[in-house]
Amino acid sequence: MNASALRPAMYIAALCGLYLATAMFLPAMVDLYYGHEDWQVFALSAFMVGGISLMTALATRGPPPVFTKRLGFLLVNLLWVIFSLVGAIPLFLADHELTFAQSLFESISAITTTGSTVLVGLDNMPPGILLWRSLLQWLGGIGIVALGLFVLPFLRVGGMSFFKLESSDTSDKPFARLASFTRAFMGIYVGITLICAICYAWAGMSRFDALNHAMTTVATGGFSTHDASFGYFDSIPLLWISTLFMTICSLPFSLLIIFVVRRRLDSLRDPQIVVFVGYLFVFAVVLAVYHHLQNDVGLGTALAHSFHNMSSILSTTGYASTDYTTWGPFAVALAFFATFMGGCTGSTAGGIKAYRFVVLFNIVGTGLKRLIYPNAVYSIRYGNSVIEPEAQRGIFLFVALYIFLWAVGSLAMTLLGYDFLTAASSVITALSNVGPGIGDIVGPAGNFSTISDSALYLLSVMMLAGRLEILTVLVLLTPLFWRQ
Repeated sequence: MNASALRPAMYIAALCGLYLATAMFLPAMVDLYYGHEDWQVFALSAFMVGGISLMTALATRGPPPVFTKRLGFLLVNLLWVIFSLVGAIPLFLADHELTFAQSLFESISAITTTGSTVLVGLDNMPPGILLWRSLLQWLGGIGIVALGLFVLPFLRVGGMSFFKLESSDTSDKPFARLASFTRAFMGIYVGITLICAICYAWAGMSRFDALNHAMTTVATGGFSTHDASFGYFDSIPLLWISTLFMTICSLPFSLLIIFVVRRRLDSLRDPQIVVFVGYLFVFAVVLAVYHHLQNDVGLGTALAHSFHNMSSILSTTGYASTDYTTWGPFAVALAFFATFMGGCTGSTAGGIKAYRFVVLFNIVGTGLKRLIYPNAVYSIRYGNSVIEPEAQRGIFLFVALYIFLWAVGSLAMTLLGYDFLTAASSVITALSNVGPGIGDIVGPAGNFSTISDSALYLLSVMMLAGRLEILTVLVLLTPLFWRQ
């Protein structure tokens, strides 16, 4: 591996480390305000991380490099690993008796906006730790959207190049300049967070709860300040508010910018938006009717809980208003399959994503037509655009590796002593960055606090792989990548 690619990657990672060190002062001030001694942990962590990052930045400073694919792959992986390690430091040093594996798992779950947690007793936990978890998810959401819109399209990973913002044709782009687009994205991201927090506070949350839940809702992360998640509030209006914002933040941010800035309603007719909203609506209504008939629950209440939990799973947020696995076997099966699906490309949601399902459906349809007319010429289209063969191969490769990693990870979890349901659901919820799995241990009524350290390391790798679109991580395992 050429050192010319490693130096700038380390430099950029060190600068990002400085930003995270600065962010640590926010929970430190909150704990100091409420009189909790954890403020010392955050202050110590901030100075320690800041000092190391500053020295690394000075040691690796140099002329700006040419951005190549090799540098891009290395930088993406290095940034997410550094973020995860830095995020784990206050969790490990705080007086919560977490092992390093648990601290790292919690940090990765936050940074990747997965929402799985090993912490118990959130209701009585110091506010600094709660804010730090939420802040990590909110910052992780910014990084995920930036990754999907600016970096992965250049690397041409899994068909992401279709959503590339910079090209010779900028007629359909929200802004011609990257700086303008970045400012618009940050404005919308912060604006949606503030509106969400105001709505939560209006519907009955405390200001602290509203701020934390707004950050984790917009990031589709799912960390809550209470062990019972949204079930703690027992409020139908809050369920509908969270459903609305989880759904909005599962849509492509590039199209949201076009809609908000240019008032172009046609941007919301993007095929993947139609597909995502379509299967969310169908799943939620079918589940609500099932819950209504199976458990004799009022239809209005069933619809509120069904839409909230289905939106939470499909947006890969991870909130839970109740233990929906107790509704019946159909609810368990539907929740399990929904864990694979995910939101839209270019959002903070994880999973396979609606865009890939649209393309795969068109490929299957075209294949069936060719069985009847083998000499006909068909093109694979996404809306009005033609999907190039390279993008089609990338999508097939992603889905194949997605299923492969799930199978291998599930087998590994069973080797570690877990039953098949716990193994299979914990791996897929990590790979899809959803949060809760299925079963008594990792289901919506449980958490990952009883999972062994070795299993937590495995699930941490799965969370990172799923968040970074799998191919971005696996390419580093090829010997060719490291050759001069």
